[in-house]
Parts: sequence; structure tokens; C-alpha cells
Amino acid sequence: MIFVVVVCLVLYFLALLFIFCYALVQTNLTYHYLKSKKQSQVEPSKPNKLPFITIQLPIYNEPQVVERLLETISALTYPQDQLEIQILDDSTDETSDLIDQKLAEIGDKSLSIQVVRRKHRTHFKAGALKEGLKTAKGDLIAIFDADFLPEKDWLLQVVLYFNDEKTGVVQTRWGHLNRDYSWLTQAQAFALDYHFRIEQVGRSRAGHFINFNGTAGIWRKSCIEDAENWSGDTLTEDLDLSYRAQLKGWKIKYLEDVVAPAELPITVEAAHSQQFRWNKGGAENFQKNMLKIVKAKNLPFGTKVHAFFHLLNSSVFLAISTIALLSVPLLFLPIYYPQFQFAVEWMGFFITSTLLFLFCYWVAYRQNHRGGLTSFLRFLTVFLTFFVIAIGMTLNNAKAVLEGHFGKKSPFIRTPKFNVKTKEDVVISSSSLKAKNKKTYWQAEGFGMLIFGCCILFAVWSEKSTVSVSLLIFHIVLFSGFAYVFLNGFQYFNKNARNRVFL
Repeated sequence: MIFVVVVCLVLYFLALLFIFCYALVQTNLTYHYLKSKKQSQVEPSKPNKLPFITIQLPIYNEPQVVERLLETISALTYPQDQLEIQILDDSTDETSDLIDQKLAEIGDKSLSIQVVRRKHRTHFKAGALKEGLKTAKGDLIAIFDADFLPEKDWLLQVVLYFNDEKTGVVQTRWGHLNRDYSWLTQAQAFALDYHFRIEQVGRSRAGHFINFNGTAGIWRKSCIEDAENWSGDTLTEDLDLSYRAQLKGWKIKYLEDVVAPAELPITVEAAHSQQFRWNKGGAENFQKNMLKIVKAKNLPFGTKVHAFFHLLNSSVFLAISTIALLSVPLLFLPIYYPQFQFAVEWMGFFITSTLLFLFCYWVAYRQNHRGGLTSFLRFLTVFLTFFVIAIGMTLNNAKAVLEGHFGKKSPFIRTPKFNVKTKEDVVISSSSLKAKNKKTYWQAEGFGMLIFGCCILFAVWSEKSTVSVSLLIFHIVLFSGFAYVFLNGFQYFNKNARNRVFL
């Protein structure tokens, strides 16, 4: 039995150590971000002639937002003789009819618009982009998902950065149309702001690999072709092509100050689906591309280390799940094996990591808000909300990571969009929320809520000498996170519940 205890403690420590190392990497990116703010940015010169651009709009069953998208894209400011729009429509519902009706309304003969429809949705979004590329006339390929609403001058702002012939991609920052819809959207916006501030800028300024984010960016067509085109063998085709392009020597330029707003998922189910795809895709890309990174002779060691943690970032949820699982027997360790009581205090590693993350996220948050005590207190509230909800998504994301590392294939599930900014904008119909594995979806988080609720009660009723404060705090966060996801998710499978997010 002692052997089992030792093995569990080793796994527990390794999981804590991985998270701590990941936090150190994020701190390093924050350092580079802050350093970049002290550097003056060189404005690109306007080219003598604007290049031809093809805008690709991959669409799959987007009836709520497709008309808004077409209105926005058709109104972009750019010479129309140097622009074409490809609507890559894989829809199987009324979206296709809405597209045809909207194009008839637009009726601008001077604007080149073609609709590409495939018989089979092979390789999902990657397959649609690849199919459209066959007939694309543009030297540059701009891509927008269905919920994005770029400003009219977006193309003119971005195209200037292709003066460097080695620039293969220019990515812009995402904005959020419905940031304040609920706690869930606030938490997602908070996390995405961090990614687009600290991670993208930090990696870019340090000279490390960064990634195209799937939308709101422009590719050089020759870069896509040189990097062997889009591939559908992972769920994050954007991350995959980004790494293959950079391994070929292409550069990715990131523009923090150019923003394209989009809609955040407003339901727990939609967020679950999106997080599952992103995290599984990250693990798949680690398996596909990490060895290439290691073998690349022209890459600095620091870039390889950052690529390792970049491609493995979704595995943080696997580490958190391991810690959460092992933390339950750790409650009883001081009682039955007092000689190992010191190991419980290893949880301090997790608290230290959290403090490092707190600093990094504060730096990102401060870019959108004024400083001062009031702002910091508001930040702490948002950070706690984000932290609790992220923990609540742990089981879903850990499952995605395991499937990604072990090569289990699954379809590309789109994230539902509803064209909302406030709760008064729409009443979501149940037909829009077709959940997969409904029982598994809410029972897993419900079981976690029950387990860690019992752990909290046990700690409260136990003798103070056997209680670890850090472990108790961790269990409170786990309970809160699973409760939030369970209660918000369960309502979609309760026939008597309204289809809405109540928090």
C-alpha cells in the first residue's frame, strides 16, 4: 500500500510541477509583452498597387448570423477590381437559402462573389478552405468565420504588412460583441484578451512561433501552398498550418491594434463544444508537429521550449484533473500515513502558479482598463470568475486532451452563434442546442460537484491539525466550478427549464 501512496504522490508532484513550469513560461511571455510596449513600432509604407485579395467565408449552418456577415463583408472598403468574395457554404439547413436571398438583395454586379458548395463536408472547415483555394484569384486570402464583423477599413489596415515577402500571415486581435452577456461570456472574453495580448504579442516579439487563429487574418496564397495546404487531420487546422508554414521559414505578423469583433458562445454547451475542439486540436498538433520542432536545426532552444508549451498548453487541464483526482485521497493521508503529511503542502506549488497567472492576467487586463484600486478589485472579481469556470471545464477539456494524444478522431462540431449582445436580444430555441451525450455532459460535472462538496464538509468537520488550508481552498474552487457548469448545463436537458443562461 505504501508503494501505491508513493506512486500517487509522484504523479501529484509531477502534475503540480508541469503547471508551475507552464506558469513560468507565461510569465516570460508577459515580460516580452511589457518589453514590447517600450519599443516604437514602425508603420508600414503603402504599396504602389494594392494586391488582389480573395475573402473566404467558411459557412456551415449559420442562419442567425450569415446575413449580417454578408452585409458586413460586402461593405468592406477595397478596390472592387482587386477583390473577390468566396462563400464556402457546406450548410445542410436553411442557411443556403438565406445566402442566396441575401446575395440577390445585395445585387452589386461590380463585386465578384462566388458561392462554393460541396457535395460532401470532407475535412470540414479545412476541406472547405482548400476547395475554395483551387479557384481563388487572390494573391492574398482573407478568412472570416460567420460571426465576425470587421470594420470597413480592416483590409486596408492589414494589407500594408505584406510588404515583406517572407510574411506569410497577418493575424489581428479578436474583439467581443457580447462580452457582458453573462459571467460565462465575461470569463471567455477575459481569457481571449489574455491570449491576444500576452501570448500572441509575447511570442511574436520574442521571435517564437505563434499561430493564426482561424479567422480575422490574411494568408499569402503562396505560403499556404508552400506549407502543403490546409489539412483536416486535426481539429485545429489553423494551428497546424501555422506551424508548418513557420517551419518552412515564413513569418506570422500579429497586429494587436487592429481588432475584428465577434460573438462569444453564450451557453455552457456551446462553450463546452468549442473548448473541446480547441483543446483536442492542440493535443493532436503536439503529436503531429512537436517532433518536427525538436529536429529543426535552425530553431533556437528557447523557441523549441515555447513551442513545446504552446502545443501542450491544453494538457494543463489534464494536469489539473490529475491533481483534482489525487487530492481526494490526500485528505486522508495525514490520518493514515502521517509520515507523508508534508506531501500535502506540495499544493503550495499550485497556489504559487496561480499567483503567477494572476500577475500575467492583470497585465493583460490593464491594457483595456484604467489602473487603480477600484480597477484591480474589479479585475480580481473577473479573474476569480474565469478561474472557477475554467476549473469547471476541466473534465471536458481533459477528455479532449486524452483523445487528442491517443489519436481518437471526432468530427468538427461548429460553435452555435445566435446574433446576441444582451439577454433581451433572443430567446434560444431548444432546436439550436442539440447536445451530444447529454447524460455524460451534466452527470460528470454533477458527480464532481458532489465529490468535492463532500471533501469540503469532511475538511470542515475534521480536526484542524489534519486540515490543509491550501487543499481546502482548491476543493472549494473545484466545487464551485463544477456546480456552475452543472447547474447551467443541466437546464438545457430539463424539459421544464427555460433555454437561457442564468449566470
